[in-house]
Amino acid sequence: MSARRKLLALAATGLVGAGAATTAVMAAQPGGPDLSNVPTANPKSDGLSPATRLSAELSETVVAQGSTKLENPSALTSYYGYFNDVLNAAGAPQMLPTPTTPATEAQKSEPDKNTYLVLRNLHGADPAYDYGKHFLYQGHEVGSNGASYITRINLDADAAHRVTLLATKDTSGASIAGIDGSTWDPFARRLLFTTEDSGAPIYSATPDYPSTVTDISGALGRSGYEGIQDDSRGDVWILDDTSGPAKGTTTAKQPDGYVYRYVPKHPGDFAHGRLQALQVLDDAGQPITFESQSALNSPDQVALHTYGKTFRTRWITIHDTATDGNATPFESDQLAHSAHATPFKRPENGLFRPGVGFRQFFFDETGDTNATSPENDTAGGWDSIFKLTQHDPGADTGTLTIFYKGDEAHAGIDNVAWLSHDQVTFVEDAGDTLHTQRNALDSGFVFNARADYSNPANQPVRWLAEGRDPSATIDSANGGFDKNEGDNEITGAHVSDGDPSTAGILGARNPQLGNGHWRWFYTQQHGDNPTYEVTLRQHGWSWF
Repeated sequence: MSARRKLLALAATGLVGAGAATTAVMAAQPGGPDLSNVPTANPKSDGLSPATRLSAELSETVVAQGSTKLENPSALTSYYGYFNDVLNAAGAPQMLPTPTTPATEAQKSEPDKNTYLVLRNLHGADPAYDYGKHFLYQGHEVGSNGASYITRINLDADAAHRVTLLATKDTSGASIAGIDGSTWDPFARRLLFTTEDSGAPIYSATPDYPSTVTDISGALGRSGYEGIQDDSRGDVWILDDTSGPAKGTTTAKQPDGYVYRYVPKHPGDFAHGRLQALQVLDDAGQPITFESQSALNSPDQVALHTYGKTFRTRWITIHDTATDGNATPFESDQLAHSAHATPFKRPENGLFRPGVGFRQFFFDETGDTNATSPENDTAGGWDSIFKLTQHDPGADTGTLTIFYKGDEAHAGIDNVAWLSHDQVTFVEDAGDTLHTQRNALDSGFVFNARADYSNPANQPVRWLAEGRDPSATIDSANGGFDKNEGDNEITGAHVSDGDPSTAGILGARNPQLGNGHWRWFYTQQHGDNPTYEVTLRQHGWSWF
């Protein structure tokens, strides 16, 4: 059979072989990658800094790393991934510990989610320089004494102008809090940045230098916000990565993170609108709540994580600026709890499936990230991916099903990016504890939206077995010197053509990696904090 006919046959079945024991499920379709499986994750071993391994069809290039000097250093930070809290004799941040007593190093800023945009006539710190038109934006997750920052990687620029510090303060003069999620709102022509600390703001920011950063939590609230995504109506969907209390003396955590939808009065309006929380109904039509999931392996929680079950959903308004005002930030999780919305086990990120009219929203639960959790196999302890289906993005009701229930080899998933109409990558953030327990560092996987993962023969394809750089290895062995994280984590997985119009909203159209416009990025967080662009080797692409 010819290679083209073989790919067509595989596309029809949705199956691509990845070894004798399991079947790796892929969709070889126009503009979509057909990736080979990396058979194992990298091990975690004391003092070992293994290299990252990618699918044979992929390669990656560093576009910036923690030690990349900013074109416009400030007192807070001079380099892409470091604060200036500990300086060496030359006045640069101490990037590795020295044999002093006690050993110490600079705080690492942990650049997080990436947002790619193609914009013209933007400025930087050098008024005489042409910064090009291809830009990658990041918020930095960690703060030094409560202060963090926003950067822009100028992908067309030379080394001296490669990274611009856009902002360290908001319009009130307050320091920017540690940032986690980001997206672009084409209606307001603003970047949106979330913060994972429940008391910290959610921001809108202009894309040019210097950026004007505004706290919009008087309308959108505050919680452990992480994933954020626009829909075609201008609504903003937000995931709340909040972990509940432990269930008794176990390592299982009570679900306590919510799925939100902000409905603006007019698209792009972050001062007037309604914040809603998702409520899931059980078989008897009653809400699945925080209380109903409080017991270990509660019936509601186990049911949510059972393949083949479908649940009805509805959106509940928990805050309306028309009646509640917008002058005072509010804690959205408290309102969601009181309204009997449905919490999940650390929902971190979600995106709309492309090319389906914003009718399918896939989101993940990171889970308990501990191999000893008694809810791992039954109630989302390893991790989960859910699919929310509505007849349009603004519908008040819909249905929820579990798409994938994790296991030890696919645990602690976090970031998400769609590679094509059917292919979606979720990447792990399992953490040092689980890395040690399973002797495996994080991986990135590609799932097929058409696959039935209740069949154990169907398995996602590992496209990335993340390594661990020496800096992260040192931190892991030394508790991060009481300030930094340990093992490397995969974050900021992002695929976009950079279109800043409403046609470029993630999910509006099918990604076409390899056509020269769509680009794929991720960040290896912690350690050296490099941000990579992933590219596909010509021979691995499905051209038909």
